[in-house]
Amino acid sequence: MGNYLNPGNSGFAAIRNGIYVDKSGMIDLINKTIDTTEKLTCVSRPRRFGKSFAAKMLCAYYDRSCDSSALFEDLQIATDSRYVASYRKHLNQYDVIYLDMTAVIGETSFGDLVPYIKRNVIRELAESYPEARAAEGFVPTLANTVQATGTKFIMIIDEWDALIREGKDEPRTQREYLEFLRALFKNSGATDKVFAAVYITGILPMKKDGSQSAISDFKEYTIVNPRMFADYAGFTEREVEALCAEQDFDFSMMKQWYDGYTLGGMSIYNPNAVMEALRSREFSSYWTETSASRSLMEYISLDFDGMSKTVAQLLGGIAVPVDTNGFANDLVTFRDRDDVLTLLIHLGYLAYDRETKTARIPNEEIRLEFAKSVRRVKRDETIRRVRESDQLIADTVQGNAQAVAAQIEKIHAEETAPLFYHNEQSLRSVIKLAYFSYKDYYLKFEELPSGDGYADIVYLPKKLSPLPALVVELKWNLTARGAIAQIKDKRYPEALSGYGGDILLVGISYDKGAKGTKRKHTCVIEKL
Repeated sequence: MGNYLNPGNSGFAAIRNGIYVDKSGMIDLINKTIDTTEKLTCVSRPRRFGKSFAAKMLCAYYDRSCDSSALFEDLQIATDSRYVASYRKHLNQYDVIYLDMTAVIGETSFGDLVPYIKRNVIRELAESYPEARAAEGFVPTLANTVQATGTKFIMIIDEWDALIREGKDEPRTQREYLEFLRALFKNSGATDKVFAAVYITGILPMKKDGSQSAISDFKEYTIVNPRMFADYAGFTEREVEALCAEQDFDFSMMKQWYDGYTLGGMSIYNPNAVMEALRSREFSSYWTETSASRSLMEYISLDFDGMSKTVAQLLGGIAVPVDTNGFANDLVTFRDRDDVLTLLIHLGYLAYDRETKTARIPNEEIRLEFAKSVRRVKRDETIRRVRESDQLIADTVQGNAQAVAAQIEKIHAEETAPLFYHNEQSLRSVIKLAYFSYKDYYLKFEELPSGDGYADIVYLPKKLSPLPALVVELKWNLTARGAIAQIKDKRYPEALSGYGGDILLVGISYDKGAKGTKRKHTCVIEKL
């Protein structure tokens, strides 16, 4: 067993020794591509979404230098009748070349990256197969080895884009690296002779090179469009619910903290966050900074028109439109706000809805990261928005209804297009935008079932927050006093029956008035 050639199954064995969710069905998807025109697969996912786990599983399955049957015998791939024949056919039947590009970068300098890979893979080939004839060039050497052994390679590259992300100031090395990959996989004749299948994974989709992809023959499955790999992009809700039952853990809180990504119509959870919560028995943000991406603050600070407003909308719980086409698939090339949002989707900071083509903050964990970052942003407009939102929360808690109405009226006028001004849904978005800094103090619930109906918006204080709960009812062309009456009549505060603190009822109304008259917002605040 080597570092790069046939690394064995110890990595997957270690994974199986911990809390494990069976994702072995993915092997069948790769088996179906073997020795076909679809043999080149690129799967991109946010960091901490199980990419390396999948790569180590594939290594253990295909590597012919070991026997991995005991690791798979109780998993879906070996027990589901749909997969059994394919599973047995390909189990431990190939020479595997495995490159963890993050580890490779740690072993050598950027300038020596490609020569380092070639030297070490060729050296391990010569040690394992001395009968294979050396050739001038990397691909010819692989071809000679296949000819000597009668066995094609499965190539697995984990974090293929590590150099694109970490070597942003190394354009020459990036070009050399992309040319190396192109030489490996662009020549279909050589590729067919050498590789049975190729699986590469990263955070970013394939790097664009001018108007074409640098490695255009790969079938790509991204977080924006995962297709048949959606089941394997993270933990499904069913899997998380089963884990919580097995570990006697609160599933409803797990959902609140880590749910929010939607792929293929399914709720998807960040696997790392779920596992860390189960291990520590504590709900928290496990989204710590790593070299895998620059800080969130740097991206939301970029000076594009509408960026500050967009961040405020996201923090308020509003989904924002985004065009993901044309993204350059790197961390430095940004044309506009859409490119920034698209990058945040690929990094996992935002969830994307393909049906509505909108992005939103997925869950409590990521909201905490946004809330921390936005207060470090130095842009004047962002600072103003934070201060105004903080002041609005203070005015609400202090019962200053006139000030609350004035601020809501200001936000409504600034942020809503005239065409959509006169409706209750517009007012709801304005409320969420106005209170966007609520995450420092509150958890927010919309359309909360309660009493005889649904409370529009409820802000529930976090455990250590001394602030009262806020039950907000919105009315268009009706009075704020009528909104308060509806809260009482339909018994909305019953949703907080287990909450022992103070509750404020907040009625907010917008009266468009007669033609030519000033639009008027009113507010009534009562302590329950």
